Amino acid sequence: MSRPVLSTHVLDTSTGRPVAGIFVELYKKRDESWTQWHNTVTSSDGRIQFPFLQDSMAAGTYKLKFNVEEYYTRNHKETLYPFVEIVFNTKEGDHYHIPLLLSPYGYSTYRGS
Repeated sequence: MSRPVLSTHVLDTSTGRPVAGIFVELYKKRDESWTQWHNTVTSSDGRIQFPFLQDSMAAGTYKLKFNVEEYYTRNHKETLYPFVEIVFNTKEGDHYHIPLLLSPYGYSTYRGS
């Protein structure tokens, strides 16, 4: 069985806990515009494994949009960022794990394994 091409994980660094229930949208860049390709929510452990295998997710430029404001509203906290967008390039044959480390007034990301 092939490994999914794309996964993500959201961790709230202010609490040290995974973030469940964040609505995440995946877009693919086509010419000069973005086309929504998939959407889902993070699991109870803050993770998503997108249902794309190597033969269905071509090389290109993609964007993950994390709608984080709802998470902070549910937890009665303010945030500077209503959403976080991470744009990244892919090559065929690679796996991409794009984590989001989140706090109310900052965020970071990296290419995970």
